Amino acid sequence: MSTPPAPAPSAPFWPHCGYGADPGADPVGCPGIHVPNHTTCLAHLNDTDRNAYLTTLAPGTDIDHRGTPFTEPLLQALLQALHDPTTDRPRIGTAWFSRAQFSGDARFNRAQFSRDAWFAGARFSRDAWFGEARFSGTAQFGEARFSGDALFGGAKFSGTAQFGGAQFSREAWFGEARFSGNARFGEAQFSGNARFGEARFSGNARFGEAQFSRDARFGRARFSGTAQFGGAQFSRDARFGEARFSGTAQFGEAQFSRDAWFGRAQFSDDAGFEGARFAVTPSFGPVVCAKAVDLSGAVFEAPVTLEIAADAVRCERTRWESTATLRLRYAATDLSHAVLSFPVAVAAHPAPFTTRSTGPAAVDEGLLAGSDSGVRVVSVRGVDAAHLVLTDTDLSDCLFSGAFHLDQLRLEGRCIFAPTPTGLHRRHLIWPYRWTRRRALAEEHHWRAQSAGQPAPRPGQVPSPRDWRTGPHHPDPDLTPDPDDVAALYRQLRKAFEDGKDEPGAADFYYGEMEMRRRDRAGTPPGERGLLWGYWLVSGYGLRASRALGWLLAAMAATIVLIMGLGLPDSSPKQVATGTVPAGGGRVTLAVDKQDPQLTLSVGDRFTQERFDKALQVVLNSVVFRSSGQDLTTWGTYTEMASRFTEPVLLALAVLAMRGRIKR
Repeated sequence: MSTPPAPAPSAPFWPHCGYGADPGADPVGCPGIHVPNHTTCLAHLNDTDRNAYLTTLAPGTDIDHRGTPFTEPLLQALLQALHDPTTDRPRIGTAWFSRAQFSGDARFNRAQFSRDAWFAGARFSRDAWFGEARFSGTAQFGEARFSGDALFGGAKFSGTAQFGGAQFSREAWFGEARFSGNARFGEAQFSGNARFGEARFSGNARFGEAQFSRDARFGRARFSGTAQFGGAQFSRDARFGEARFSGTAQFGEAQFSRDAWFGRAQFSDDAGFEGARFAVTPSFGPVVCAKAVDLSGAVFEAPVTLEIAADAVRCERTRWESTATLRLRYAATDLSHAVLSFPVAVAAHPAPFTTRSTGPAAVDEGLLAGSDSGVRVVSVRGVDAAHLVLTDTDLSDCLFSGAFHLDQLRLEGRCIFAPTPTGLHRRHLIWPYRWTRRRALAEEHHWRAQSAGQPAPRPGQVPSPRDWRTGPHHPDPDLTPDPDDVAALYRQLRKAFEDGKDEPGAADFYYGEMEMRRRDRAGTPPGERGLLWGYWLVSGYGLRASRALGWLLAAMAATIVLIMGLGLPDSSPKQVATGTVPAGGGRVTLAVDKQDPQLTLSVGDRFTQERFDKALQVVLNSVVFRSSGQDLTTWGTYTEMASRFTEPVLLALAVLAMRGRIKR
């Protein structure tokens, strides 16, 4: 604590009475400052000198009684001498009470301090009454000791209010107090209840490393500047219900040993709880934050439900030592490297939160007006997903790389993934193509954007749906997952969809896995890539019925043309029986023979309706893997054999693709 500045020239510094003796019995040893023109402090003046001194005082006079021991009657006599009849309250100029000792009640109710008020290091043995007091300058209570109740209800502090290191042994009442300047309570100790309900902090409010041994009540308080509670210790309930924070709110490293109540609290700026510890908080919120609620590094030791409507919720390296449910609105949620020891559910809340403290009214979300109420999870990197449940969340930009046990991740409700680019594109500025419509991971978007040399959008620019989305490290290939890594992510998440009986979702992720294997030049051998290319071209990995049916129709059309043009003979050859009848009769031996089918028709005569019907019958039988029994030429026989292999396979792939889209 810094030493207060020396008095102004109009109030010269006077020596102490001395040190060491009992000031109530003997002036020798009294630490009190001397009264002007006397050799003792106010407490040790005789009655005549004291009365003479008090008669020199008028409302607004500067006084200096540092270190002076005050009894209750002596203080009342001093304040009575400074009483202003026009305002019916004591009015003091600069007040020096540093290290003063108040043995009885210190009643400064409604006192008006026109300039600075110095109570640094003062000792209040009983109650200190400052209700509705007015402090026009600095109010310095640093290192003060309040053994009784400290009553500042309705007080107004126009300048800095300094309570750093103060000790409040019993109740500290600051309800409805007004702090126009900075309020500093750093390292203050509140042994009793600390009541700041409906207090107004127009400047910065600093409670860093303050200790609250009993309830700390800030319900409906208003913080216009920065609210600093970093490192504060709340041994009992911390109540910030319906508080309003217009500036940044910092609760980093705070310790909440009991309930931390923030129901209906409103944060117009960031709300930081980095490294905070919540021992037995059953619920947090609902709170509304226009920017980010930062829970990075926070520890939740007991089961908890968090209800947060915010632009962003950061839970990087947050530790959940028991079950937890995060009900969110509007938020982009980052769970990077969070430690989940028990199941943790992240769910998008469909409607504004409600509380029943004052009736089932909806929480005001005006701070987030115009924003999309959907919840986006942007990262689960480094998370053990075996304990994670995501419900109705947008995973379009979610980074899964580095997560563990993704195959055990539970996805419930309607979870959205990024789609592939839309619209018609041209390869080499010539060949038109479209991307297959499916759900894709953000990592695939990032790799494709990086490998294609796609430029990153400018800050604030909305990515075009026609392009792949660039990643946070675009276009650095060393920090962008390669196809082998992305294929593993698809494979694990596909199992999560399958376990959830979501076959269409699993099909999309199987398609993504196969795409990454087909594109992987480092981990997939060339021969395997060739097979994958064929599998993709023919049927979209057995997942695109339209592609398989298209190839089936093309194969059938080609087979019909070949059968009509080369496979059907002029006519069906007839069987001929030949043999020799012995002259004397007896047994006859006959040889049954059949001529080879011949095709001698001109090209124009081969494509007729009759021949088309026959060729169609051959092809339709081939599709269902049957022989038509039609006589064919050698070319026709081989054509039929080929069609009996390829066309049933294409039909099966089409059926398989349709089944994958409708199965549950």
